Amino acid sequence: MKVRIGFGFGVRTQLNDGGFATVVDTLERLRFDSLWLSERLGGEAPDPLVGMAFAAGRTTKLKFGMSVMVLPGRNPVVLAKELATLDRLSNGRLLPAFGLGVADPREQQAFGVERSERAAWFDESLQVLRAAWTGEPFTHHGARYHYDGLRVLPAPRQQRLDVWLGGIAPSELRRVGRLADGWLPSFVTPDDAARGREAIEVTLREHDRTIDEDHYGALIPYAMGAVPDQVLAGLAKRRPDLADPSELVPTGWDQLLATIDRFVAVGTTKFVVLPIVEPASPDDWVVHLEEAAPILLARQN
Repeated sequence: MKVRIGFGFGVRTQLNDGGFATVVDTLERLRFDSLWLSERLGGEAPDPLVGMAFAAGRTTKLKFGMSVMVLPGRNPVVLAKELATLDRLSNGRLLPAFGLGVADPREQQAFGVERSERAAWFDESLQVLRAAWTGEPFTHHGARYHYDGLRVLPAPRQQRLDVWLGGIAPSELRRVGRLADGWLPSFVTPDDAARGREAIEVTLREHDRTIDEDHYGALIPYAMGAVPDQVLAGLAKRRPDLADPSELVPTGWDQLLATIDRFVAVGTTKFVVLPIVEPASPDDWVVHLEEAAPILLARQN
């Protein structure tokens, strides 16, 4: 299995100006596998589609994805065109990942989809996206979208755009098994990953589907020192089932490597690592990444 490690910029990132280019250039120079951008309309994080396009124009090898992009409430045909174009212009380096969106009424009102309706919108939107990416005319009549003989060009550079989904709730794991090409959960333990994969594979068998062995991943937040109390409180709220939420955040390179190894032992091979306390400036990011590269990339094969 091919182990690959990329870096994520979380929803609280301050990299939304000229410093973004500095860090993207460093990720490319150091040969990290990928860059992942989060989405939060009310946060400082850059828009993932614009950020990925900007990164694609500055690089030739770095892959890029969303961790994750909100799908319910977007026009799936327009989005299909945008992402296919980005995949072609980047020579097939796009890694699309979608979610339902954060459970925040202010964010939900911006997308115009009631919380109870998000899952149904998501499922139908993804069906439309896949049909549009074939490059062939398609007809679709669902509860929300209606198209007759619609054709969206250009088709993506990749023969098939693999769609990654996250989540560890039972309904989310079933959705991965029904619809996804890859699984990229966040704030999970290796034990969570093992149990989640078992649940996904049950649904895969029920729907006569498969997910490639190397398409199971995890987003791993980490810290270089003590995890701030505010972060621990947020993790406890997010994962009330865990007795010690700090186990979600390895501290220091040795703990991060040990955590990656534990994930690999249960069949997880694609990683997005994210510093829970972001380096203070673009220059600090460069120093951090130059320190990280020889340590983390030694795990790639």
